[in-house]
Amino acid sequence: MNPTTLSSLLELNRQFYQTFALQFSATRQRLQPGVMRLLEQIGTTAKVLDLGCGNGELARQLVRQSYMGAYTGLDYSSALLEQAAFEQPPNFHFLKADLSNTDWEASVQGEQFDAILAFAVLHHLPGAELRRQMLCKVRSLLKQGGHFIHSEWQFLNSPRLKGRIQPWEAIGLSESEVDPGDYLLDWRQGGYGLRYVHYFSEAELEQLVEAAGFRVTQSFLSDGENNRLGLYQVWQVK
Repeated sequence: MNPTTLSSLLELNRQFYQTFALQFSATRQRLQPGVMRLLEQIGTTAKVLDLGCGNGELARQLVRQSYMGAYTGLDYSSALLEQAAFEQPPNFHFLKADLSNTDWEASVQGEQFDAILAFAVLHHLPGAELRRQMLCKVRSLLKQGGHFIHSEWQFLNSPRLKGRIQPWEAIGLSESEVDPGDYLLDWRQGGYGLRYVHYFSEAELEQLVEAAGFRVTQSFLSDGENNRLGLYQVWQVK
């Protein structure tokens, strides 16, 4: 993917989450079953980094689970971070960071974590190289034996969501300028918007696992009426 297209897609998603932060948050008032399943595996004293923490619903669930460790949530949206930080315990910290920047990991000042979470995040980063770089940074922030726990949206498994795919011409691009698996999806709550999303196959994720120095320890589908809208995986540092 050329740098101009990559920058255009990143800016599209930045503008979306700035414009529709409150509307998006209203649709994220409960966690998906797959997320709940994996949160049960996190120790109550583990040191956790939550990438794309959004409105903080995951953090609140950890509190409900009597989590007592050090939690750090990162997100690009100031509006979502304001909601996330509201009435959280003192061991919870929320920081603004753009995961597409080359130095986003500087926000945590070299800390090491037992678990790094990224639910429905990686598929918003365009370009294979940018995703590989981001995952290498994740690996560098994990303790030996630490886990990267993430999910990828499997929207092609839903006829309803497939109906939201829009032509690239809607934002002045052509299909030849984006990568295989890249899609433009519309948003219809509280206004009309567009988002860039990448559809991951398990084979593509396997390539990323190798490139970033991980191994897969758990993989399953969950969520939605057919339990196939989210692909969840746990990766461990080699």
